[in-house]
Amino acid sequence: MFSFLSGGKSLDLPTATTALPGRADPVKVPETHFVSGARIVPPFPEGMETIVFGLGCFWGAERIFWQADGVYSTAVGYAAGVTPNPSYEEVCSGRTGHNEVVLVVYDPAKISVEALLKRFWEGHNPTQGMRQGNDVGTQYRSGIYCSTAAQKKAAEASKAVFQKSLKDAGFSAITTEILDAPEFYYAEDYHQQYLAKNPAGYCGLGGTGVGCPIGIVAAAE
Repeated sequence: MFSFLSGGKSLDLPTATTALPGRADPVKVPETHFVSGARIVPPFPEGMETIVFGLGCFWGAERIFWQADGVYSTAVGYAAGVTPNPSYEEVCSGRTGHNEVVLVVYDPAKISVEALLKRFWEGHNPTQGMRQGNDVGTQYRSGIYCSTAAQKKAAEASKAVFQKSLKDAGFSAITTEILDAPEFYYAEDYHQQYLAKNPAGYCGLGGTGVGCPIGIVAAAE
């Protein structure tokens, strides 16, 4: 995973006229998860819901969620940008507007969206803007991309709760974007479940050390 601390790359999102053109055809990915064997591409089993998270380098971010009980499958990809079907190199250029993200497919009867949000908030530092640790660039921004109104309501509520906890601990304002889910473009095969295939691989994610009470509160209700 590249670091752009001294790369001079723009931290401004491109517009539709300045973004790279992309391509019509999506990349080919395996249909099943390297760890669990579950499907990572539709169709998913009946009753499953999806939500997309961006929290820095997607190699480590994906592992945070595939380890959760109640998560059916995960996949990494690109979202919230302009360029259709971008490549990894294009996303890293900063000229697609896309974020590195994780698609989480979960069973709401087994794990709540609040529990997923708790993993999200505690798994990274959501106050850093267009970076996460030493990884700097628009593709490392913090984001929650919701497929239902209930998810978006829970995301906004959890942001408010966690912001108070962060402020009390001396952190600045949360920069996380919370949006309706945009189109998700699968990343190349070698990125999928990367840290399971490469156990010694890079993971630059680190949380703030501040606990998010939203999952605890939801579980107690």
